[in-house]
Amino acid sequence: MTTSSSQSTTLWSDLLLRAMAELRELYNPLEDQLADSQREDFVHLFDGSAKLDEMLQQSAPNRHDLMNVLSAIRGYAEMLREDLATEHAELDSALTRLLKGIQAANSGGDTSEPASATQRTITTEPGFILAVDDLQENRELVARYLSRSGHIVVTAAGGEEALRSLDQADVDVVLLDLVMPDMDGREVLRRIKEHPEWRATPVIIISGRQDMDGIIECIEAGADDYLFKPFNPVLLQARIKAGIERKRWHDREQLYRQQLERNEKFIRATFGRYLSDEIVTDILERPEGLELGGDLRRVTIMMSDIRGFTSLSEQLEPAQVVSLINRYLAAMTDIIMAYHGTIDEFIGDAILAVFGAPQYRDDDADRATQCALEMQAAMEEINRLNREDGLPEITTGIALNTGDVIAGNIGSERRSKYGFVGHAMNVTSRIEDVTAGGEILIADSTLQSLNNQYRTGDSRELKVKGIDELLQVHQILESDR
Repeated sequence: MTTSSSQSTTLWSDLLLRAMAELRELYNPLEDQLADSQREDFVHLFDGSAKLDEMLQQSAPNRHDLMNVLSAIRGYAEMLREDLATEHAELDSALTRLLKGIQAANSGGDTSEPASATQRTITTEPGFILAVDDLQENRELVARYLSRSGHIVVTAAGGEEALRSLDQADVDVVLLDLVMPDMDGREVLRRIKEHPEWRATPVIIISGRQDMDGIIECIEAGADDYLFKPFNPVLLQARIKAGIERKRWHDREQLYRQQLERNEKFIRATFGRYLSDEIVTDILERPEGLELGGDLRRVTIMMSDIRGFTSLSEQLEPAQVVSLINRYLAAMTDIIMAYHGTIDEFIGDAILAVFGAPQYRDDDADRATQCALEMQAAMEEINRLNREDGLPEITTGIALNTGDVIAGNIGSERRSKYGFVGHAMNVTSRIEDVTAGGEILIADSTLQSLNNQYRTGDSRELKVKGIDELLQVHQILESDR
């Protein structure tokens, strides 16, 4: 210890020890008049004084340990001043001199500034505070002091205990000592900031170490603040207030995000029953997707229908008709959506689907064809279930046609749907009218759009009502892949 440093230490230590001796003399005759909590605070104060006296006898006391003791003495002195200032003027005067000595210790011997740290009151929303320190007296001091402000305080004697507390409770602010035996504060800080559920929790380092490199290291690791021991209680309250406000904002933001996610899931689940996933996504991500209008798209259109369904339904009870049609539509819907088809609508037992809108893909025609083949293959299982339930077997005809349509929101401002308009829609309907049960007919435009090879059956020309040109269609049997 240098001469100037030794002189500075002698200055504040003499002031502090004289004030402590004066307090002992004043305390003894007043002991029976004090409340239990006040007597307990004096016991802690005198214990700290004894530790300080022992440290000062050493040639080079450890600064971290010294700051811990001074922090404890200051804290209990501050609380006693708050309790006793109006009742015992002599005690208040001695406590003021004691605090002045602690201030001098913390400022290199300067005693010119007022020592009181209670000149300003910080009003803050009560929070859940975790105080981590290996010294019991420090934990008790922080808990006592912050509890007076309405905070709920839990303490931890080491890093592992602190992490367990974080795992069990929603902590608003962590007060963290750096020097601890089992796991130091830097490791605790690292684990907090790496944990997905804890990283938003503000961490305030309270340490007797005042080296700038250590402070920078902690801030870079994610610490929200750094206070020196002995800490200023008013400054600590201000830091805690700021930390609680940040945590509250984060919690509200997190809750808002969770509500948005729940709402989006609800919207997708609800409207997904009426619209394809791609259309719902387009509406959610682009508000302009709700505007009326459309654009020209090259798509492959699919129309599927149960053969002879009208006569079948006349022979069945209404509940049987509903069971039959729902089983068929449920199976077909799953297959169409698996191939990224957009179901435009169900028209009784008929299905109208489009491949290529709202999202275009290079293999739209191939996916539509593969989808049609899988839909026909699925009829075997549907009919097996129908037989088990005493329902009739059914067959379907499927038509595919590739052409240009207007795709977009059709209707009015009060009632609209994502749909398709164009000559190609009428052509597909006419082709579907002539398909037989179990048959897939594709227009020549679709055949020319295919990238893969398929085994075809009969090819023929159709002359249909309402369309002047002859329609060349091809029977698709299976894929060659």
